[in-house]
Amino acid sequence: MLKLLVVEDHALVREGLLQTLRKLDRGVACTGVSDAEEAIALLEKSNKDYDLCLLDLMLPNLNGMGCLGVLRKRFPAMPVVIISALDDLDTMARAMRAGASGFVSKSSSGEVLLTALRQVLAGEVYLPPSLQGELSASQKHRERSLSEQYDLTAAQMRVLEPLIQGNTNRQISELLGLTEGTVKIHVSAILKALNVTNRSQALLAVKQHRSIKL
Repeated sequence: MLKLLVVEDHALVREGLLQTLRKLDRGVACTGVSDAEEAIALLEKSNKDYDLCLLDLMLPNLNGMGCLGVLRKRFPAMPVVIISALDDLDTMARAMRAGASGFVSKSSSGEVLLTALRQVLAGEVYLPPSLQGELSASQKHRERSLSEQYDLTAAQMRVLEPLIQGNTNRQISELLGLTEGTVKIHVSAILKALNVTNRSQALLAVKQHRSIKL
């Protein structure tokens, strides 16, 4: 059973979101709260077993950005999707930098929201189609800045892509025509450069980098 949490201070909007989310799956369980403090307390009490949090930015007291920071530290395994009336590029980029797994404008349809949530629940990152053009236009710059930011060599960049796609060292060596020992050295160097300890963390770091380097 999917367990979803909605954090939205406007009751009518919150109820509408809960109704939409129930269309995700027959067994989905949706809970709505009105502020960040209530959300954090609920997550602590529930033993962190929620599958996803849908978070508004304009909240009383602790706002959505502040709440997102707390959620990423205390519940790092739970993806957070931002839903906001503030849907400009800067706001979206800030949210993705803070660790959001997706961003949906409140002007979007219910079907768009469901598509975004399915994508995030599948382990991907969702961005609004209206912003994808701007992101793709800067793709070359982002890839270049990835190697520059983490000081990765050209050889390490070649290994990085099959690495984050889930290939083993042996598979990477076969794909790139390298010895398994050479691949192992490159993988160790990549993990150290990204300041992560495993491949899953490396994948997350690269996804976040590619999503926010606008």
